[in-house]
Amino acid sequence: MRLERLNYDKIKVFLTYDDLSERGLTKEDLWRDSFKVQQLFREMIEQACDELGFQPTSSLSVEVFALQAQGMVIIVTTKDSEEIDEDEDEYIDEYIEMQVTLDESTDVFFEFCSFEDVIQLANRLSLLYKVGGALYSYDNRFYLLFDHDQLVEVQMSDLIALLAEYGHPSTITKHRVHEYGKLLLESEAMTYISNTFK
Repeated sequence: MRLERLNYDKIKVFLTYDDLSERGLTKEDLWRDSFKVQQLFREMIEQACDELGFQPTSSLSVEVFALQAQGMVIIVTTKDSEEIDEDEDEYIDEYIEMQVTLDESTDVFFEFCSFEDVIQLANRLSLLYKVGGALYSYDNRFYLLFDHDQLVEVQMSDLIALLAEYGHPSTITKHRVHEYGKLLLESEAMTYISNTFK
């Protein structure tokens, strides 16, 4: 579980599917309101309090974005930023009201530390699959986005394993990278890079 503070009243949590399985949960479990899911959210909030100084109020907004074969990004926002007195603080320990929004993405979105990693990946992929992808640059890193439609013929688990050898699942959304990053190759990125840098 990786936590990041976005601003004074908002945090982002990245959970891999391994994190979920360690807690005896599956992706489908998050769609249900079970005791284990409540425990997971409580653990996230407690860890955010300890590591980031995040101060939850009695009402939280939780957005869960499931990423294809990578994990989940969870955005937690305090809905009321008013000062909390000590009596109310004790109440929060026992009960927190959460408004949960669930969304699932079928896209595959990976982050790479260097362009050399992208080149190595492209050369490996060219031997196995014909996949395109869009390539972005943002904050001194490279991001590769595959639309689910592009991956119909590809064995998803094999592709994810190969991508994970050179990079890791992005913990920031494709929308943020598209908005603030630079689009380097809009389509067929892997084919172009492989042909150019053989």
